[in-house]
Amino acid sequence: MKRLFTAILLCLASPALAEEPQILQVSTQKIGAAWRFSVTLQHPDTGWAHYADGWRVLDMQGKELGLRNLAHPHEQKQPFTRSLGGIVLPAGTTQVQVQARCLVDSWASETFIVDLK
Repeated sequence: MKRLFTAILLCLASPALAEEPQILQVSTQKIGAAWRFSVTLQHPDTGWAHYADGWRVLDMQGKELGLRNLAHPHEQKQPFTRSLGGIVLPAGTTQVQVQARCLVDSWASETFIVDLK
């Protein structure tokens, strides 16, 4: 009985993993030799201690090409879109990945594949 009680207490004391931030949409625009990415995210932000705090553009091998840090939670505005410009892609790049990050749970396990036109 004591072990059962201890197990229950440990489960209650452990923080539950929140949902990963989801990328709902990515739009791109080529401006000269660089690209601008606009990423729409959704995440159940709860305040300064737990919120979606960034996203990044990766090549298809996982090399980071650009990083957009998000400076504050968006508790009242979900989903939301933020942009990052000036990303120079290697010649011949036809696809990239976008990955979102949460302050508590780190990088999402899923990436969003973007076909470049």
